[in-house]
Amino acid sequence: MRTDSPRASPSGITVVIPCFNARRYIAATLDSVLAQQDAQLEIIVVDDGSADGSADFVEHAYPQVCLIRQSNQGVAVARNRGVQEARHAWIAFLDADDIWLPGKLSAQRALLQQQPLARLCYAGWDTWASQEPTPPQQLLEAVRREPAATAHPCGPSGWIYPDLLQGCCVWTSTVLAERRLLLELGGFEPGVPVGEDYDLWLRASRVTPIVRVQQPLALYRLHPQSTTRALPKRNYKAEVIERALARWGLEGPDGRRAPGGAIQRTLARSWADFAGAQLLAGQLDLARHSARLSLQHWPWQRLAWWVGIKSLLSRIGGGKA
Repeated sequence: MRTDSPRASPSGITVVIPCFNARRYIAATLDSVLAQQDAQLEIIVVDDGSADGSADFVEHAYPQVCLIRQSNQGVAVARNRGVQEARHAWIAFLDADDIWLPGKLSAQRALLQQQPLARLCYAGWDTWASQEPTPPQQLLEAVRREPAATAHPCGPSGWIYPDLLQGCCVWTSTVLAERRLLLELGGFEPGVPVGEDYDLWLRASRVTPIVRVQQPLALYRLHPQSTTRALPKRNYKAEVIERALARWGLEGPDGRRAPGGAIQRTLARSWADFAGAQLLAGQLDLARHSARLSLQHWPWQRLAWWVGIKSLLSRIGGGKA
């Protein structure tokens, strides 16, 4: 942990990398940051109580990286800690198993110079399902050649609050944001263990345009640890959307409104997906309850009907789903 006070640079970028048991992947992640051409670049790795030697590896293999160790408190706390410790005026986020393409930061800085009112920028990305530590060079070159229209997803740019209500199109590992903005918003909410980033981008979309570089500039790595999670007890995605609706409604700061029917379908799908996961986990009563909530938002949600009927039949038959 550094003991001197941060000295913000108006043109520099601090890269904040939360890390939890990412020893296998973090070298490739850090190398992708070091390959960026921005001169004023600070890298902070916040190790969130890893038990696989991640912190020791970073400390010895990457002495130029600022390493912060903390007990396991979750990704929201880790990212907030990095923002607090940052020296520079701009913050870029990157998860410890994801990859940036060369030129990622330069492309975003160029767009932000063209859009001086924007205080947050994100980018397109591609997915990479692999447990290999380092992506092959031919893959990176292929992604760089992809047309912008194929980047995942083809996202909006500007005052995007109405778009965000219909789903989180901003991926955190592509975000470049003003440090001051993040501090003004209070950072990531630790009380939202799933969707804490979605919650923050919704709040940000109320006070700043959020612009997007359409080209894919990062790789989202899919591996068993990234996709296997315990079933959450609450539907945090629906909670994030419903909290935003209660606070701000459907209208964005620029007067554009989200279509109410589309929002109801989004909520219905969220509850149906949640119900399906509960059904697979054998939680029949909870699955049926979530399916009912889905149908209250949109009565033609087929998955919710299927889950509701399946969970009821399983309960009557005394068998498993």
